[in-house]
Amino acid sequence: MGLLKVSVIFLLSLITMTLAEPPGCKIRITNRGLEMLKAETKKFVEEELSNITMPEMRGKEGRFQYTIKDVKITELNLTSDLRFQPDVGLLFEVQNSSITLNFQRRILYWLFYDEGAINASAEGVNIFTVLHLIKDKDGRLKISNVTCDAFITKMRARFSGTLGRVYDFIGTFLTTGMRFVLNKQICPALNHAALVLINQLLETIPVRTEVDSYVGIDYSLLNDPVVTETSLDMDFRGMFYDLKNENETLVNYAVNPVVREYDRMIYLSLSEYFFDSGLFSYFKGGLQKQLLLDSFQMPKDLEMLLRTTYLGTIMMLNPALMEHPLSLELEVTSPPRSTIKTSGASVAVNCNVKVLVLPPGKPAVQLSSMTMEGKFNAKVSMKGKRLAIHLDLRRFKIFSNQSALESLALIPLQGPLKTMLQISVVPLINNYIKRGVQIPLPDGIDFIEEVVEYHNGYIIVGANLHFRTGLREIIERKLSGTDVCESLKHIR
Repeated sequence: MGLLKVSVIFLLSLITMTLAEPPGCKIRITNRGLEMLKAETKKFVEEELSNITMPEMRGKEGRFQYTIKDVKITELNLTSDLRFQPDVGLLFEVQNSSITLNFQRRILYWLFYDEGAINASAEGVNIFTVLHLIKDKDGRLKISNVTCDAFITKMRARFSGTLGRVYDFIGTFLTTGMRFVLNKQICPALNHAALVLINQLLETIPVRTEVDSYVGIDYSLLNDPVVTETSLDMDFRGMFYDLKNENETLVNYAVNPVVREYDRMIYLSLSEYFFDSGLFSYFKGGLQKQLLLDSFQMPKDLEMLLRTTYLGTIMMLNPALMEHPLSLELEVTSPPRSTIKTSGASVAVNCNVKVLVLPPGKPAVQLSSMTMEGKFNAKVSMKGKRLAIHLDLRRFKIFSNQSALESLALIPLQGPLKTMLQISVVPLINNYIKRGVQIPLPDGIDFIEEVVEYHNGYIIVGANLHFRTGLREIIERKLSGTDVCESLKHIR
């Protein structure tokens, strides 16, 4: 019975693994990438802590009455670290650091009254903050919770004013209260920074968005990110879809991309499905029809060759047709397919080609119908955070749909037809697709020094990261278009 139970559990888990949707896109951020984020994170945290506001403090100690107000943090010297927290997310830690403050005092002792500035320093500042990363209901990367612990070992105050030395002995009393209040302010400030501000930054990562007027792309996470001591791995759907019919999508049967490297800051892996879903969606959306209409102009020498080739057919149909112009009509008959191997990437396209006579004022007369098979080399490149492809026609073949004998007669047409495609059609396609598609990265962060590697069934782009602007600037720009008043007040 026990063996049967184990077998059933194993079978169910195997079925679940089999049915799990493979990712079309994977991203790995390594320890090297996290190193680059450390300086920006430290700067961001210092800015957040410097915005801490503390309430006015009033009290009595024996014959002393005091008021403390206008508390300002003037300097932060933080020794910080940012690292992966396995199975959870990110850990930001501050150890043995210091914070310098300035505030105004007002003290009454018997009949003596004095006021002035107090310069205080919080020493032995330690902060332990863990950011819990999840996939939210929309498939977006999100900080779901913050675990924070902060404490200050000691605080010292230096008085100024006419009676500064007299009040030094009550400094311990005043700074004890200040230390308690400051301790209570640190974690709420960091919680707000993570749950509100950093989540605003993560919202700049595209999840389901339009690429152009034909297709959109779905970058929703398939599951929670996987965090180890050395990396953060994210599986995205990586699927294009037709904007006119978003539910008609290609099923993903491609191999699961595998990323084994850790040398670069970031790795982007894309399976054949990523490209095939794009080709499928553009086919369904009708882009290829529009491009062929816009690009096709038949050269005179090709028209002469066609007229010679189909002279017999024209004479048999109607000799009067000899006086009228000829035309080629190209139609992509099925969605193009990509193939990725260690030697490179390619795209296969099948077209139906009709040879037509165009008598004025009358319907076109079809002379012949042939099948065209083309194979393009596809070179993948990255610029900033946009992925682009450049196509180059390498293999080209045409054959008749009527007979093998006619296929032999078409051999002289192959060279001129290939030249026509290379001169008119392919440049127009490359000009359209060179704009590329954005990969799932936040605003203000770009790929640099990228290297593209081809594997069987997928590609891997290894790169380093570059901040075009600071975290705060990105978040302010995001918030400027929203109605999050409290967040704006906190930033300013």
